[in-house]
Amino acid sequence: MPRNRLRLTIYLGAALLAVGGGVGAAVAATNPTGAPAGGKLTATFSTDSKWDTGYQARYTIKNTGSAAVTGWQVSFALPSTAKLGTFWDTAITTSGATSTAKDKGYNNTIPAGGAVEFGFIVAGKGEPTSCTINGASCSVGGGGTPTTAPATKPPTTPATKPTTTTPTTTPPTATKPPVTTAPPTTTAPPPATGGGGDVKFAPYVDMGLLNNGSLAQLGAGGGVKSFSLAFVTSVGCKASWFNAFDPRTKQFGDQIEAVRKAGGDVKVSFGGATGIELAQACTDDKALQAEYQAVVSAYNLKYIDLDIEGAAVADRTTIDRRSTALAALQKANPGLKISLTLPVLPEGLTADGVNVVSSAKKAGVDLDLVNIMAMDYGRAGQDYGDLAIQAVKSTKDQIKSIYGNSDAAAFKMVGVTPMLGKNDDQGTFTQSDARDVVAFANANHLGFISFWELNRDRNACNGALFQCTNVAQSPNEFSKIFAGFTG
Repeated sequence: MPRNRLRLTIYLGAALLAVGGGVGAAVAATNPTGAPAGGKLTATFSTDSKWDTGYQARYTIKNTGSAAVTGWQVSFALPSTAKLGTFWDTAITTSGATSTAKDKGYNNTIPAGGAVEFGFIVAGKGEPTSCTINGASCSVGGGGTPTTAPATKPPTTPATKPTTTTPTTTPPTATKPPVTTAPPTTTAPPPATGGGGDVKFAPYVDMGLLNNGSLAQLGAGGGVKSFSLAFVTSVGCKASWFNAFDPRTKQFGDQIEAVRKAGGDVKVSFGGATGIELAQACTDDKALQAEYQAVVSAYNLKYIDLDIEGAAVADRTTIDRRSTALAALQKANPGLKISLTLPVLPEGLTADGVNVVSSAKKAGVDLDLVNIMAMDYGRAGQDYGDLAIQAVKSTKDQIKSIYGNSDAAAFKMVGVTPMLGKNDDQGTFTQSDARDVVAFANANHLGFISFWELNRDRNACNGALFQCTNVAQSPNEFSKIFAGFTG
């Protein structure tokens, strides 16, 4: 979702299965003027995953010195064949071909021997052609606080999900698994029968942060029974829970069953802002369908969500591949409900988002919902409840245009997902805004309502946006308001 997006790094003690990629060299040398004695930083570029029209990469900043360094700033240039897209765990400004990435505050201090990293997506081809760390060449190294700080960058994509800014620690990596090429079994699976609970209200849960209890415990304080689970991404052409767990092993399966026994259900969400969605990693329709099917079968799902943002929302090849695979998946799993989660502005879906919906319709997907990320508009100071309601109205009109249905039927196809409290663009979605959105959703019988993200609501804190709403609230206050949605 939001690109606080949701950076889904797990801290459960498990090794992360990272996609292999090329690694650039970086060696330390002298510190710039003003560096603390013994502080020495290097910045190393590496690619996590590549596809036909772009790649995901990161810079790892290490302190190889004997003293902590506070404040880092990495500047790098991309060739004319490449364009920076979404990013996380950093604030980036771009001037011409050069982008400058600065720490986010929570990750500004690097202890001796420690490391932090930030990630980004690039559309096109070509790795960085130059790099500096705190003003010194990355091939030389640097230390100390940057002498200049970039201005705050507005959202890189309209209403891009907040980037989940989990404090960065360098996880162990594993060898990239082989690409899945086998087609799905020719034996059709039984109809989707899992759960049966209502998912009209199902807030998102960053499953990479689910280390302090179960889903049932997480939802208990706010009356939440159903959940949208984020995110299944890819390791090569292979489904993975945020590069950490193979869904075939039924990770979280016991918790999902407990949710169903309590009368709720889950919707598994594929994609997100920082991971590589399967359609970008799988170049064959049947192999892609097989990976979606593996997740549906593992958890006996009735609901899946495709969270498409960043470079993926504009990639026509992978959009059409995804649509074809989803249509076949739905045919093989009668009753499976599919939603698309897309960036939005108050004026409606972007042109790319409209294309995603139109592609699904053309391929024969029986689309249940278009869920809009009503957040990060870049309009701080305006009423984010009113903007969310306007975005719903605009999206309803776009759905009417695509499907030729009535206002009531189009509203039924709309889901809305705000980001609680402070958004990445410094706009604020308050409890009053939540009550307004729920009242509007009830009056117009929307199909779905959610928010990003349940841990943040339960924590009710001030701090990093990946874990706090940064508004005055009691624990689970937003959940209790949203639970008033009746559909």
